Amino acid sequence: MSLKKPFPGILAFFIVLLTMPLGHAFMILMEKIFGQEYVYPAATVLGIFGVILLIIGLKKEKEITATFYGLFAGLCIWTGWIEFSYVWTAHHLGMQPLIENGEVVTKPEYLIMPSSIGFLLIVMLYLLFNRQINCLFFRWFQRNLSLNFIKREKQSLPRPLAMITAMEIITILWFFYIILLIVYDKKIFGDRHPATYIVFAGALLWSTYLIIRLLRKQNLAFAIRYAIPTVIIFWTAVEILGRWNIFKEIWIEPSKYTLEMVIFLVVFIVLILILLTERKKQTKSIGH
Repeated sequence: MSLKKPFPGILAFFIVLLTMPLGHAFMILMEKIFGQEYVYPAATVLGIFGVILLIIGLKKEKEITATFYGLFAGLCIWTGWIEFSYVWTAHHLGMQPLIENGEVVTKPEYLIMPSSIGFLLIVMLYLLFNRQINCLFFRWFQRNLSLNFIKREKQSLPRPLAMITAMEIITILWFFYIILLIVYDKKIFGDRHPATYIVFAGALLWSTYLIIRLLRKQNLAFAIRYAIPTVIIFWTAVEILGRWNIFKEIWIEPSKYTLEMVIFLVVFIVLILILLTERKKQTKSIGH
C-alpha cells in the first residue's frame, strides 16, 4: 500500500525543511569542532564528499535514489565549498561582523556574499533562456515572455536528476541569500524597511501556494525536487522572523540547545526511513 496524496508531499516538505536548521547547526559545529586551523581542510573534504555523492547519484537509474543523492550532494557542496569559501575570504581579509545593540546580526562571510550577484544574474539568464530545462518557474517565463531563442528538442537521454537536484538547491539557496542580504543592508533598505516586509509577505504567500501544489504530488522523487524551492522560499520568511527576534533561532546555537537539535535529527532520520520503506514497497509492487 503506497502513500496517497497528500502524504508524499507532506513527507517531502518536512524532509527538506529539516535540512535547513540541521545544515545551519552542522556548519557551526564544524567551526567549533575543527577550530580555525582545521575547519577549512574539513570543509574541503565535505565538498569533495558532496562531489562523490553526485557522481554516485549520476549512476543511479532510480529516480528517487538519484534525487536523494543530488539533494545531499548539493547540501555538502554548498556548505563545504561555497559557504566556507566566504568564511575563509572574510577571515583572510580581516572583515568584522555587523554588530547592532551589542549583538552580531550579520557574520562577515555574509557581508561579502552579495559580491557574487553578477555571477548569479548570469546563471539566472542561462536558466531563463535555456529551453531545454524543465524548471516550472523558468518555463512559465519562457511561455509568457515568448523566449523562443533556442528550439526545444525532445530529450533522448535520461535526465541527470542527481545533478539537476544538486544545482537546484545550490542555486535557490544562493538566490534567496542574496535577496535577504540586500534587504537587510541599511544602506539599501534595512531589516525594518517596507521592502523587507514585502519580501516576507511574498515569501509566505508564494510558499503557501507552492505547499498547496506540493500536496497534490504523488511521485515521491518529484515531490522532493518540488519541495526544495517550496521550503527555501518558506525558510526565507522564517529567517526574516528570526531577524526580527520573533523567535529564537536555536540552530545557530546548537551546543546550547542540544536536546532540541537532537530531536530535529531524530525526526529527520525517521522521515528518511519512512521514505526508504515506501520506496521498497513501490519497488516490490512494480516487480510483481
